[in-house]
Amino acid sequence: MNLMDDMRKRAKANVQRVAFFEGENPTMIKAVAELTDQGLASCVVVGNVEAIEKNAAEQGVSLDGVELVDLADEEANEVLAQRFEVLPSCRWKAKGVRRRVARPMERALMMQALGDVDITFGGIDCPTGDVILGGQEIIGLADGIDTISSMGIFDIPGYEGSAGQLLGFGDSAVCQNPTPEQEASIAISACDTWSALTGSEARCALLSFSTDGSGAGEMVQKVRDARDIANERRPDLKIDGEFQLDAALRPEVAAHKVHRESAVAGKANVIIWPDLNVGNVGVKLVQMFGHANAYGPMLQGFKKIVCDCSRSAPVSEIVGNVVMSCVRAQCLKGE
Repeated sequence: MNLMDDMRKRAKANVQRVAFFEGENPTMIKAVAELTDQGLASCVVVGNVEAIEKNAAEQGVSLDGVELVDLADEEANEVLAQRFEVLPSCRWKAKGVRRRVARPMERALMMQALGDVDITFGGIDCPTGDVILGGQEIIGLADGIDTISSMGIFDIPGYEGSAGQLLGFGDSAVCQNPTPEQEASIAISACDTWSALTGSEARCALLSFSTDGSGAGEMVQKVRDARDIANERRPDLKIDGEFQLDAALRPEVAAHKVHRESAVAGKANVIIWPDLNVGNVGVKLVQMFGHANAYGPMLQGFKKIVCDCSRSAPVSEIVGNVVMSCVRAQCLKGE
C-alpha cells in the first residue's frame, strides 16, 4: 500500500468535517462531490447557496450529503457572530465580527475556531496570502511556532533512503528568507506533519552548503542557530544540522564529514531548505530529474489545519490534499 492509499484508508476510518469557501468554482465543487461520494470527508460548503447549487448543476454533480451554509441567512449569521465574539481569541469588535461573518473564507475559519468543522480548505480562487492572513487572525499560530510555512513529501522512484522512496521537505512555498527562529519553526512543524502523515518518527536535517563546521559565515550560522532553537523548544524531536544534502541523506558521506554523534546525519527523512530560493529550485530539480511525485505543499503552523491549494489544481490534487489534511487533523486531535 502506497502513502496516499494508506491515508485514504485512514481518512475513511475517521471522517473529518471540512469547510470549503469556494463553492462557486467548478473544480472545487467537483472535488467536494467526489470527496463526499467516496466517504473521504464530511463536506460543508460556505457561500451563496443559490450560486453554489447552480454551479453544481452546471458541472453535473450531486450535492447529496453535502452541507450548505448560506451567507444570505442573516439569522444564522447573527447566531454564529454571537458565539464567535465571546472567544478569547476574537480580535474584533461586534461590528467587525458581523461584517466578516458574511464573507465565505472568514465564515469558514470562524466555524473552525468554534469547533463546528475540523479543517478549512480553499485557495483555488483566493490568493495564498489571504488564506494565511485569515488563518493567522482567526485560528492563530500553534504554540512555540513563529511563522506559517509549508511542507511536502517526495515519492522518488529509485531512491533508497531511510524511509524508502519518501522524503519530506520544507519550506518551498511560504517563508522567503527565514530567521533562525522561523527556520526552527519550519523544522518543528515539518516533523509533526511528517509523523502525522507517515506514522513514523521524523529525522530532520537543516541544510546548508556547510557540513558540521566545514564552512562559516552568516548563512551557516543562521542554520546552526535554528538547530539550537528547535532543540530547545522541542527536545523530543530529532532535528540536527548544519548538513550538506549528501551528508544528511547518505550514511557513508555522514561518516566521513560529521565528526560527532547525530541521530539525523546520513539518515534524514525530512530536509529543511535554508530559504525559498533553494527550496523552489530543489523541488523542481527533484521533480524534473528524479521524476518525483510531490504530495503538497501543505500549510503548517496553525493551531488547526488550514489548507491552501494552487490556482491550477485539478480535482485529483484537491482530493489528495484534503485527504492529507484529514489525516493531519486526526493526529492533531489525538484520534
